[in-house]
Amino acid sequence: MATQHKVGGEVDAFCTRCRLTLAHTILAMVGTKIARVRCNTCNGDHAYRSAPGTTDKPSAAARSSGGTGGTKAPRASRAEEKIIISFEEQLAGKDIANAPRYSPKDTYKPEQVIQHPTFGLGLVTAVRGDKVDITFKSETKTLVHGRGGAPAEKPAFSPPSAKATGPADKPQAEATEEPASPPGNPAES
Repeated sequence: MATQHKVGGEVDAFCTRCRLTLAHTILAMVGTKIARVRCNTCNGDHAYRSAPGTTDKPSAAARSSGGTGGTKAPRASRAEEKIIISFEEQLAGKDIANAPRYSPKDTYKPEQVIQHPTFGLGLVTAVRGDKVDITFKSETKTLVHGRGGAPAEKPAFSPPSAKATGPADKPQAEATEEPASPPGNPAES
């Protein structure tokens, strides 16, 4: 039978700070699922991550025996399964030969193919204001676009002016003061 967890109880979880599976105190739950925990070793609070190799889903044997008289639940329909489309399939039918070279000054639209100097061929998947998500063969990057204004002038460099100062540990005498008597002349006193 599954263990019933409650706030304040303990559970083994993966600690994001310690990078180990350790004992944690349950801080918050959403329904029957643990949401937030505190590591008993480093006192770090974080979202609950189950220990590797454990799951809160029933095993295949428990699902098949299920206690429903041997009838199985219908499989998920084909529409609910994930369909993965390869990068090459996404580019099929697109005009790759005339793909413009990426520039932050240009503007782009969804489904447009671009050629990036570092990441190679890419497909614009989303446009958000002055940013675009571009899917490349290896990963998706968020880049800027539509910044075609004149390049901003660089600020002129002006080095600090050198002021003649004395030693740092002695204050400078002001010009209005009279100089003190030279040392080694005790007769003038």
